Amino acid sequence: MKFHKWNIPAAERESVRRLTDAGYPWLVSEVLARRGISSPEEAAAFLEQDRSLAHSPFLMKDMDAAVERINRAIADGERIAVFGDYDVDGITATCIVVDYLHRRGADCMHYIPRRIEDGYGLGRDAILSLHQQGVELLITVDCGITGVDEVEYARTLGMDVVITDHHECKDELPAACAVVDPHRKDCPYPFKHLAGCGVALKLVLALGGSDREEALFARYCTLAAIGTVADVMLMSGENRTIVSRGLESIDHSDFTGLHALLQEAGLADKSISSVQIGFVLAPRINAAGRMGAADMAADLLLCDDEVQAASLARQLCALNRERQAVEQDIFSQALEMIEALPAEERSALVLSSSEWHQGVVGIVASRLSEKYSCPSFMIHLNEGVGKGSCRSWGGFNLFAALESCSDLLLGFGGHELAAGFTIEEKNIDAFRSRMNQYARAYQGGGVPVPSLDIDVVLNHPGRVTLEEVEALDALEPYGAGNNRPVFCLRGATLERAQNVGQNRHLKLRLSKGSAQFDGIFFSTVSQTCGVSAGSRVDAAFYLQVNEFRGNRSVQLQMVDIRPSLSCSGREEEALRLVERCLAGENLPHREAVRLLPPREQCVRAWRALQRTVPPEGVQEYYLPFVRTLAAEMGGTEPFARAALCLEVFRELGLVSLRRSDDALRLVMTDRGKKVSLEQSVYLRMLQDILEMPKRGGMR
Repeated sequence: MKFHKWNIPAAERESVRRLTDAGYPWLVSEVLARRGISSPEEAAAFLEQDRSLAHSPFLMKDMDAAVERINRAIADGERIAVFGDYDVDGITATCIVVDYLHRRGADCMHYIPRRIEDGYGLGRDAILSLHQQGVELLITVDCGITGVDEVEYARTLGMDVVITDHHECKDELPAACAVVDPHRKDCPYPFKHLAGCGVALKLVLALGGSDREEALFARYCTLAAIGTVADVMLMSGENRTIVSRGLESIDHSDFTGLHALLQEAGLADKSISSVQIGFVLAPRINAAGRMGAADMAADLLLCDDEVQAASLARQLCALNRERQAVEQDIFSQALEMIEALPAEERSALVLSSSEWHQGVVGIVASRLSEKYSCPSFMIHLNEGVGKGSCRSWGGFNLFAALESCSDLLLGFGGHELAAGFTIEEKNIDAFRSRMNQYARAYQGGGVPVPSLDIDVVLNHPGRVTLEEVEALDALEPYGAGNNRPVFCLRGATLERAQNVGQNRHLKLRLSKGSAQFDGIFFSTVSQTCGVSAGSRVDAAFYLQVNEFRGNRSVQLQMVDIRPSLSCSGREEEALRLVERCLAGENLPHREAVRLLPPREQCVRAWRALQRTVPPEGVQEYYLPFVRTLAAEMGGTEPFARAALCLEVFRELGLVSLRRSDDALRLVMTDRGKKVSLEQSVYLRMLQDILEMPKRGGMR
């Protein structure tokens, strides 16, 4: 079980009925209703895909100044450098602007810093190098908003700078020719959530003028879509338009290098969704930057030679495989470190090592935030200085958190979901303590619990058809604010489970009633999934269409699986019987026979608890705990009798037992004393019923 808590919503039956009556498919209606859309009119507005961007790029502060300076550089034949970040957003933003400038005939080059050698953002060495190559105008994309000193240095060299960025701004802005960033306090642009590539796209549209806006949008929307999805931007407004248009046009994109990458990644001639961008394309582009070769990804996307593009795509995918191996090694080390952390240092995870690859710690931070439901800060140490990458969780604003600790940092930048920082090694302990205090205050003082938000419980799994699953495509593109919907089956049977993919993944089959589903659970194996074939389970998953040898079928992409917290009919009947016994109700003879455990079963139950419950006790889900105890007891009616034995042990003072909703908290309190089972009121009452003559089956 990956998530300790599943947040399962109440059914929105009336809203679903209104939407299905209006002709919307059942699964689409269930998801829309869960997201607060209750009328056909609201559904139409949500599902409608705008084909053009809503706002003029000139609504952005300084866009006119940026356009004027760039056009002058093109007209005068000045050498221009586009300076981008090394992540997917920065690389795609760089390619959008460079490709446009080349098509305008500009003397243009690009520069993407090496993550390890150069670090994040503008640097003096890079600026000097570009100046020595004759660059007169420097355009930043997806970076530069905090480069006050660096821009001033460029000015001393006689180099002008135009900044385009989407990260949070500090109080002082760089003194550049133009600073284009929708997060500027004085920027009136209505949509504040563009990625860096979205701002770069807006720059190109402004440079091209309104007459060419549609043609330029059609050319660059695919690159902008890839960067927007990869940077996990809010999937609404103009981002939704950018990504939907980009997905629509990806197969006939003009970029030869992108087609080579699709081919190498196994996506050629397949329908591409935001999921494929996020989990297949983006990691391969990102791998170049993480492994210190971001130029390779930019060269690929800008390449128009098919043979060279194919070669670059192969190299990029090889880099991604290397990145995966390094990432898994760092992740395993981080898990060991976290196990050793005291509870007061787990509200925000702050970990450091000199052995970690600086380019990979950010993606490990993402995995840790998801696993532990808290913000994560991963720091690569080198000669007394740490370079950190951090990722948010649950709306935690990283930029504000780093700002609160700025006196401990050498520098920081980013936005509320992802950021980077530099820190002296001697300040890390103080930073860890301060960040945990900040996180606890944000969390209301509570300890974070890994939780999963379920969108829809499938109470009628037989209605999940291929057509219903295909209809979910209308909800695309997915992203922040419009997450891919998570579905849930409760009380299903795990028919079988086997490891596949060199024992790295789990293939399984679930059934409920007459419905059966095949599923795949990535990065999970049978030995660690917590359930076994034949058991009753709850399953959380994405619904997708699997294509194999020309056949299409519904497949579950598993998100989590756990022993079921919903009763079977027989379990529910058994628990009601135990409750009636505890209430002192006169039970029929046949029910007393069913409920009263023989001494041997009680002994097996007690020994199982002694063997499995640690001194500090256990906190587990009630139903799975009783099922496990019943399996240890064996014999007839083990579930009902296991539930009763727990109550008897509590009655006799052998255990402390508390139940809250689905959870059980149990501590052994026997203190070595000997207790006779005959002292139990519950057991004596059942025994009395059995010893009395039966009169019509009643006592």
